[in-house]
Amino acid sequence: MTSLAQAIRTFQSSGASRDEFLTLVDSALSVDDTSTGRLLEILREEQARTPLPADLYAAVHRRIEQASLASHGANSDETRLQTSPGALQQRATPPTASQSASQSASSARDFVMSETDQVKEVGDTLNGRFVLEECLGVGGMGTVYKALDLRKLEASDRRPYIAIKVLNLQFRGNPKSLIALQREAKKAQALGHRNIVTVYDFDRDGPVVYLTMEYLSGKPLSRILRSPEFKGMPYAQALPIFTGMANALAYAHERGFVHCDFKPANVFLTDTAEVKVIDFGIARVFQRPEEETDATIFDPGSLGALTPAYASPEMLEHREPDPRDDIYALGCTTYELLTGRHPFDRVPATQARGSGLKPQRPDGLGTRQWRALRTSLAFDREARMPTVARFLQEFGDTQKRSSTSGTAVKAAISAGVLAVVAAGAYFYASSHRAAQPENVAAGPAMPAVPALSLATVTPVLASVPCSALVASVQDQALNVSGYLGRSYGVQKLRNTLSEIPGVVNPAVQVQEVDDDKCDVLKLIAPYLMTSRPASIHTRNHTTQLTEGQPLVVEIGTPPYDSWVNIDYYQLDGSVVHMLPNARSKDNQAPPNYAATIGSAGDWIVSKPFGSEMIVLLATPAALFDTLRPDSESRADYLRAVEKRLGEIADKFGRDKIAVDLVQIDTHPRKQ
Repeated sequence: MTSLAQAIRTFQSSGASRDEFLTLVDSALSVDDTSTGRLLEILREEQARTPLPADLYAAVHRRIEQASLASHGANSDETRLQTSPGALQQRATPPTASQSASQSASSARDFVMSETDQVKEVGDTLNGRFVLEECLGVGGMGTVYKALDLRKLEASDRRPYIAIKVLNLQFRGNPKSLIALQREAKKAQALGHRNIVTVYDFDRDGPVVYLTMEYLSGKPLSRILRSPEFKGMPYAQALPIFTGMANALAYAHERGFVHCDFKPANVFLTDTAEVKVIDFGIARVFQRPEEETDATIFDPGSLGALTPAYASPEMLEHREPDPRDDIYALGCTTYELLTGRHPFDRVPATQARGSGLKPQRPDGLGTRQWRALRTSLAFDREARMPTVARFLQEFGDTQKRSSTSGTAVKAAISAGVLAVVAAGAYFYASSHRAAQPENVAAGPAMPAVPALSLATVTPVLASVPCSALVASVQDQALNVSGYLGRSYGVQKLRNTLSEIPGVVNPAVQVQEVDDDKCDVLKLIAPYLMTSRPASIHTRNHTTQLTEGQPLVVEIGTPPYDSWVNIDYYQLDGSVVHMLPNARSKDNQAPPNYAATIGSAGDWIVSKPFGSEMIVLLATPAALFDTLRPDSESRADYLRAVEKRLGEIADKFGRDKIAVDLVQIDTHPRKQ
């Protein structure tokens, strides 16, 4: 029997035609009982080994999705559609050779029929607006794609990408599928929380119905837990991830929603260190307010979707949903975070209960934390932890959470997501702080020269217009770095410095910037340091960017816990906040941290074109208590930032505010 991997490798080695290859894939899938998730994983592994052409990769991916119409094994993380007992009995009986041949032929016919059905795949466009560029994953209700919003692109939106969930075929065939998606959109829109994915709207393109939501760059928690090298993480490292998950569920429960399919695959760790719970697709209202008259019309639980390894016994027994069902799933996921294994070896809860299975205490977990975790895993709903808030209180010290939030998330997703940043900015060489004492040496045989002092240099630098300059002195040698208005120029600066007594051949390593950036230089000048404890630059230090190119910046944080702010100063007089913003709220970073922002292509170069600036501010406390608009007037923002930086400097010291910037030149695409 040919497996999917064998089919792909045969094609790679034999040079078969496209049709021959797809026929081989269809044959392999028709007799393969491997779960959809594993088949997609095999496809990704083979693609990493020897890439298939993009169109063939998309075609195989679609065939795997279509093959998921068959029932699957219970031990997968995927959401399952419950079938009738008779169907399960038939599935459990091994087919005869003639039955296998008949099923294979039937499967082949199904694939032929599906070609005529309107199935969307990578490269297709929905409603003439959303271009499906990449398949991000397959879930219980639909397939999620990264999509380019042509309307945003036309409007020069710097973040033109969204995520789109297209209903799977089995749901599309259900007459209630459109109602399901409408309810999901409505519920998710009501759940406006930083740890819950933002959902925008739902729509249809002919028979294809879909949901639009924010595009997240990062990876699902399941990918981390399933990696071969993962053996669990320490309690302190797992706590912020647990906290993000718990906060999302507690918020939903307070508003009357049970997730009903909580699992690692529905927890997303972004590359900006946020924890996002996704796919409230089968959440059912357990509190039904009288004014919500349509709440009882359609129950998405009737679609019978759940994940056995994380479903509570009550869910498997089809009882009414309860917040404690999510607590059981949260307990299973938290246990995996700590140990790298499922508390009941992925056995469904009803079977684990019947077999008398008990979870083993994770190493290094305190008595109080273990009691809370063990209680969350109780098979009896009445014995289970009563609320997520209580679980959070018992399992973690919520009073200390703010000082560690984000650190463990960043560590967890660093492999494959976050890039290493070069230490320091690329245009300076000095490594001494301005406050560092000078080493002044004057031998008796040398002619008398004035002692060079920063006290005489600093006032001169302060008098240079449109600048943010900092100096250091070592062995009577003057080094000046920073930023300087282009109209003043480096040569004039050299001449000015040469007039200072004791200055001979000063080392000037400054970057010239356009004069319309003088207000920004004024803002950062008081906080610039020669040691440059924080850094920002574009990927590969490329500052000449063309329309349509992704804008990717790499940052390094100071040697202390900090809040990172990245602001894009545009030619039109506005400031766009790359971090934090409504989509990426968590901007807290541990000491000496390196990260890449925009690696997934969610920021692209567009008009107006010219010289623009990106500024990094790292502060020991949050710059603002609440999120600012994603885009705002530069003048208004600079006034607010200047005031706030002054307050932080007074409390923590000016040397605890780290700044850096990079200037880029953007150009239209050549026709």
